Amino acid sequence: MTPVLPTAPAWLPWAAVFASYLIGSLSFAVIVSRAMGLTDPRSYGSGNPGATNVLRSGRRSAAVLTLMLDALKGYLPVFAVLVFAPRLGLAPGVAETTAAAAGLAAFLGHLWPVFFRFQGGKGVATAAGVLLALNPWLGLATLASWLLVAFFFRYSSLASIVAAVFAPFYQLLIWEAGWTAAAIVVMSLLLVWKHAANINKLLAGTESRLGQKAAPPAAATPAKPRERQP
Repeated sequence: MTPVLPTAPAWLPWAAVFASYLIGSLSFAVIVSRAMGLTDPRSYGSGNPGATNVLRSGRRSAAVLTLMLDALKGYLPVFAVLVFAPRLGLAPGVAETTAAAAGLAAFLGHLWPVFFRFQGGKGVATAAGVLLALNPWLGLATLASWLLVAFFFRYSSLASIVAAVFAPFYQLLIWEAGWTAAAIVVMSLLLVWKHAANINKLLAGTESRLGQKAAPPAAATPAKPRERQP
């Protein structure tokens, strides 16, 4: 006798998307920096709360931990939806749509985190986590693109822009269109938009390279005493 699967309530996909946004709103660059006694990454370098800017603090361990946690908060919501959706009675099509929406919500949470006054990062690591969960081969192909550009040019921003541009093309050319592709296109457009300032710096030749420490704040110049008029 075939077991009867439960029917998921209509609000479940919406709850999954909302929970994903809250998870994405955890700004681990700030959280890790505070836990390790480092300066808030929003106050130096590019001001971006992300792993690359945390690396400019000189603490590689803090940057690596930030990178892993930011990627994990993009991976886990999508993975949870794909694993638990069939058990909760979501139809395959609804599960795929919910997973794509959950990944996008986690990414948007990183960009505009509700817990940090909507001042977030650029979402590169979180987007990578989302891609790896939605389509591991797509995630690996995009990650390989990032690594190649970063290795040869030493610019994290350039690597991120190239990877963001290539990701939707990989999905559409090798796999298929659909809600997953739509979510990837939105993330890619937002990633390029968030790197607008970096694009200007790259064109001007003033962009910081990978591992370059943030310049210390300039010391205040003491005011010269006024000369008395005779």
